[in-house]
Amino acid sequence: MLEVQNISKDYKEFHLRDITFSVERGEYFIILGPSGAGKTLLLELIAGIFTPDSGKIFMDEKEITFLPPEKRDLAYIPQNYALFPHMKVYDNIAYGLKLRKIPKNEINKRIREIAEILEISHLLHRKPKTLSGGEAQRVAIARALVLEPRLILLDEPFANLDVQTRAKLIQEMKRWRRELSFTALHVTHSFEEAVSLGDRVGVMLNGKLIQTGEVREVFSKPKNEEVARFLGFENIIEGIAEGRILRANGISIELPGEFKGKLRVGIRPEDIVISNESIKTSARNEFKAKVLAVEDLGSLVRVTLDIGGIELRAFITRSSLVEMGIQEGKEVYLSFKATAIHVF
Repeated sequence: MLEVQNISKDYKEFHLRDITFSVERGEYFIILGPSGAGKTLLLELIAGIFTPDSGKIFMDEKEITFLPPEKRDLAYIPQNYALFPHMKVYDNIAYGLKLRKIPKNEINKRIREIAEILEISHLLHRKPKTLSGGEAQRVAIARALVLEPRLILLDEPFANLDVQTRAKLIQEMKRWRRELSFTALHVTHSFEEAVSLGDRVGVMLNGKLIQTGEVREVFSKPKNEEVARFLGFENIIEGIAEGRILRANGISIELPGEFKGKLRVGIRPEDIVISNESIKTSARNEFKAKVLAVEDLGSLVRVTLDIGGIELRAFITRSSLVEMGIQEGKEVYLSFKATAIHVF
């Protein structure tokens, strides 16, 4: 459906380099990356707000690289929602339909239907300034969906919402997609949005699309260390592999397979278990460790530990912190399974 071929663009401090990917009909595709990666600029190129310095964009095998926005049959929802402040919600949603010269009775029918699905019927008479963030987002999404476009572009749609509203709208988006069967390209920095909504994900870092694939595959098998660090592999260890053993700083770590020579591996903090005593588990890797630091992250606590000069980080709950008496300087045991190790 959407095909982006070798797109490059320099604009202010943003630089996109040779971006290539496709979105299939009916798919929910996530572009995931940190702020400043170039995600918004990519959407603006697809929407027709800017034209690329090089490369091509196709929709249904027709090139649209230089078509004006109104001829692309896309709906773009910017991060600030871009609702018209002087118009009521009804007229905001109707705006695109009026531009397309849709008959008045058809406009009214479509708006009533989409308002019911998105649960905003009671807001149709109100002005945008009276809406909460979640309500404004629903209206912006309704204005896009009512056009029945071939593709919806969403720029950080939940970034400005509180945690509770954001969680609710993510679940609602799943329902709307089931009921309306739309195709979407959604850019975000949120892992939660990628995992909850995405069929496939593309990781964008420093203006480059580094890796694309099914969500589970990308998160479990990052292409390189750069992607791994972004996706939460905080623990990177370098050593020499001899068969199933990695030797690093005088310690031996069992690997998930046979390797030879210099090797870098990654372990997620959530895959490391901390205990006060040595325990018999299926984890083949267990080490005595010293607690170097304890950092409160809210619902979780990050514990930095030392094993033979190698620093590792693990996540534990607040209750576990108290129960085990974890504090700086304490000696504990840490363990992790060989299967939790990702080899770069």
